[in-house]
Amino acid sequence: MKKFLKYLSFAFISTVLTATPSIAADQIAFYYPPFGEFTLSTDSLETFAKEGKITKDFAFYAERATPQQLAQLRELLQQKFKVTPTLVSQFSYSPLGEKVVQRLGELIQTDKQQNGFYAIRGALILAATDPEGLSVVNVLRRFPSNSVRINFTEGLQVVSNLTDLLKRRDAIVAFIQKEANAEAETAKIDFSKQPDLRSPGNFRFSKITLQLKDQTRDRRLPVDLYLPTPPLSPSPTPSPLIVISHGVASDRFAFVYLAQHLASYGFAVAALEHPGSNAQRFQQYFAGLAGPPEPTELINRPLDVKFVLNELQRLEKSDPRMQGKLNFQQVGAFGHSYGGYTVFTLAGAKINFGQIRQDCNPNKSLNLSVFLQCRANELTSANYPLKDDRIKAVFTVNPFVSSIFGESEVRQIKLPFMVVSGTQDIVTPTVPEQIRPFTWLGSKNKYLAVIENATHFTALAESTEDNGVLPIPPAFLGPPSKDAHSYLNALSVAFFETYLLNRPEYQVYLQPAYAKYISKAPLNLSFLQSLTPEQLTPFVNGVRK
Repeated sequence: MKKFLKYLSFAFISTVLTATPSIAADQIAFYYPPFGEFTLSTDSLETFAKEGKITKDFAFYAERATPQQLAQLRELLQQKFKVTPTLVSQFSYSPLGEKVVQRLGELIQTDKQQNGFYAIRGALILAATDPEGLSVVNVLRRFPSNSVRINFTEGLQVVSNLTDLLKRRDAIVAFIQKEANAEAETAKIDFSKQPDLRSPGNFRFSKITLQLKDQTRDRRLPVDLYLPTPPLSPSPTPSPLIVISHGVASDRFAFVYLAQHLASYGFAVAALEHPGSNAQRFQQYFAGLAGPPEPTELINRPLDVKFVLNELQRLEKSDPRMQGKLNFQQVGAFGHSYGGYTVFTLAGAKINFGQIRQDCNPNKSLNLSVFLQCRANELTSANYPLKDDRIKAVFTVNPFVSSIFGESEVRQIKLPFMVVSGTQDIVTPTVPEQIRPFTWLGSKNKYLAVIENATHFTALAESTEDNGVLPIPPAFLGPPSKDAHSYLNALSVAFFETYLLNRPEYQVYLQPAYAKYISKAPLNLSFLQSLTPEQLTPFVNGVRK
């Protein structure tokens, strides 16, 4: 019984609440045979949220929590999400949203022990009408049932799995940090005497904004092209070209700091927008003026990049502003999140429909990105020609790849590859989406950078963190991102100088010692040149001792 009560402790409540802000009406009922039913009133949670007071009803659970857990719960209960009923309705009625809510309904049931799908959706939409914003408590108050039953058996399994995943994540990250530090100790280079790649280079640059139209697919593609001007060069040579693919609900400004930094080192940079999944599309979608992003976006995004490259090749011959300024034999790709998936396809990974069917029928994952990856289930199985041989090196941040490619497809990639991951990324989690796939890469020249405490949004330019499209609470953004931006600036210059321009003097920066040199708390940077599946094997069946 004592062991059971510990299971019934605060960890379960806080985890479920964190997963979804809607789990009860007047009371939450936990039924766990053979011990019977346990309840917790909504009033006690509201009192705790507003006053920090622990009622007699709540004391049973609070006594089994640490002060830190209680503080985290109260912070969650007080969190306000500034969303509109239209936004919540649009998402929860979309194919992706319905799958998410249906999955939650398996855990959060009505008092008749039925899937809570409709009740959850209705409560979320009604709670969004609150002028102060959607919160856990006002969702609870609008749940259309006298009480809500938690599928406790399923819930305990979810909590157990989540706890295990977090322990493994922490153990794997600690292992990577230990390995990186050990390698860094053997280096003999004094980086204080080397050029600082975090600082801007010597090239001036101009920006040209293009409005491209792919008539075949009826897609308008805004592109900002950053063109460098060599300092004191009477006969400039064509510049290597980097294409930047943004993440979902983002735009071509998301990595403006990186584009400008690369341009200052002599790289031309084309930052494009994907019209089917950019910020403008999501603004229209949440306002009820457009449908949700389609599964075909998984195909259209890499085709967008291929089209932009084709158009730039054409314009480079006819537009005086670009004539002779772009080198299409030296093309690199940078992608974040959905853009990370995009550049994986351009590098040669194909959608693995067998893996998708295995992981998505049904999708029981706790990995949020798998819900998006499973949309490939709605595509016609085909060998889509998405690879682009013009691309010679790839730099990706927070990509999702685990289910949509799987190990067999990631192994097909032979290009120089950089993977950057954030340990606190809850959208594309670090271990399944970046660290394990890194070990699958077939490239001989691959690098893994892990930023401690970084979230899915850390890499974004500050102007795009709060663009009003996605209702992201400040706590989810993580620590100030300035240092992480400096890491990306430095590592991208070193990587592309090495593998696009064949300048071996820059390879010295692509090692753990340099990462340690530029690393700053709390966004501590670890860097590895090699990590094998065998090194992660001890974590498969348990946490490494």
